[in-house]
Amino acid sequence: MAIGSAFPLPGEPDAEIRGRDLATGLPKTILVTSADIRKALEEPVNAIINAVKSTLDKTPPELASDLMDRGIVLTGGGALLRGLDERLRHETGMPIHISERPLQAVAEGSGKCIEEFEALEKVLISEPRR
Repeated sequence: MAIGSAFPLPGEPDAEIRGRDLATGLPKTILVTSADIRKALEEPVNAIINAVKSTLDKTPPELASDLMDRGIVLTGGGALLRGLDERLRHETGMPIHISERPLQAVAEGSGKCIEEFEALEKVLISEPRR
């Protein structure tokens, strides 16, 4: 978490990782770079990007216009990944913002959905699959 990112950032740190070498069984220290962590995170980050793009493809034009003007707000734990906003901005060309309190925003939004369930029922519950 200390050195991971979704997009190259200036002044990226490295970390020394200590553990047991599985090949020899002896203690070993290696240097892990931010680029190493970014490469390891590439698959889940690409899944997020593809989900955003897929959703944007299905978005009605009037809503897409609002999104282009106002942007997308990232919430939840994924929003805490450094550089995810910059990566999404780079991939979509849209403004990307991070919620002030991304972890609390998910819980608060879920609570509001429960409080306003009847008003939101049509968008919360999808049609049964055929």
